[in-house]
Amino acid sequence: MNDAGLSSTRLERMNDVIAGYVRRGELPGIVTLISRRGEVHVETIGTMHFDDPAPIRRDTIFRISSMTKPIVATAAMILIEECRLRLDEPVQRLLPELADRKVLRRLDAPLHDTVPAKRPISVRDLLTLRMGFGYIMEASSEYPIQKAAHDNQLLLGFHRPQLLPDGDEWLRRVGALPLMHQPGERWMYDLGSDVLGVLVARAAGQSLETFLRERLFEPLRMKDTGFSVTAAQLDRLASCYRSGRQPGSIELYDGVTGSQWSRPPAFQSGSAGLVSTVDDYLSFLQMLLNKGKHGSERILSRLSVEAMTTDQLTAEQKVGAEMFLNGNRSWGLGLAIYTRRDSPSSVPGRFGWDGGLGTSAGADPHENMVAIMMSQRIWDRPTALDVWHDFWTCAYQAIED
Repeated sequence: MNDAGLSSTRLERMNDVIAGYVRRGELPGIVTLISRRGEVHVETIGTMHFDDPAPIRRDTIFRISSMTKPIVATAAMILIEECRLRLDEPVQRLLPELADRKVLRRLDAPLHDTVPAKRPISVRDLLTLRMGFGYIMEASSEYPIQKAAHDNQLLLGFHRPQLLPDGDEWLRRVGALPLMHQPGERWMYDLGSDVLGVLVARAAGQSLETFLRERLFEPLRMKDTGFSVTAAQLDRLASCYRSGRQPGSIELYDGVTGSQWSRPPAFQSGSAGLVSTVDDYLSFLQMLLNKGKHGSERILSRLSVEAMTTDQLTAEQKVGAEMFLNGNRSWGLGLAIYTRRDSPSSVPGRFGWDGGLGTSAGADPHENMVAIMMSQRIWDRPTALDVWHDFWTCAYQAIED
């Protein structure tokens, strides 16, 4: 055992388990990181691409997809602390496109069959994903609202940044459609985080990426995090894969040459747009684990971090969200939190989120630990890939004190 309370033998076990996914051809490569009490352990296994022997590296750049959400939520909390936003104010002050909302009488109703919203959408609704519009997990694709959302390039599934219009046009399309539920009534993935990104940009008076860079990325030294990769970074971008049409096959989703992330997007998605590295994301999560401090610099107040990592949902608001929020997990302000211990790795108080293109990250205040895994294999089935479960099991079994 070392000063971090991690067993070297059990860390090797984790390495062997994760390496099995690469040996079996399920992933080209993966980077794992465990940090506890200031001691960091990183493993790099495999390659960045199936068709190229270039080894995956600690500084390999990954599309982190929905792990963007906690970062953009943190940006919103910075603006709330500066009183440029307020948690319970209507968003229509800065997003007039979302004023005077109409709500469908029922999910399968025609788009004109609506009632007035009982109240405006608030900033809190965006942070808690309760704005009343998002993915209907159990629904038929024939619902009129789903077809209209798809036709307007909303709720398209896994992110492709070059397909979307700029933020103003995107928000206009959101505002042209009725809500699916009353504001505050139901947790719905994940359009609220994209709206939050537009709100942050307007409140800050600058692009979302510029605000993130000035207030988070530069202070936290997250030098490889952004909404696209530069030409100089491109050789460190891993290829992203998905399940193929034939059982057991794998096909390319987004490569390097011509990547959707190889040039700046018109729409900077607050839901799923960022790329990053394990060390960059460690810096972000460690700041939250340190109650908002990075070294001697305070990024966010302790009270704001505690609010973000406190359960904000009722049982009724989580109905229909079981795919994302099961019996041991709920949602705070912009990220998931574990609320009940029903396995060795579901520790109450642990917070973070996962990315649907193959990443996962969390921080555990009780164990003073951050754990991150980054690969590029889409989780394109109702449950997470086995590598996700095995990583978290192995991360916690390595604790020896």
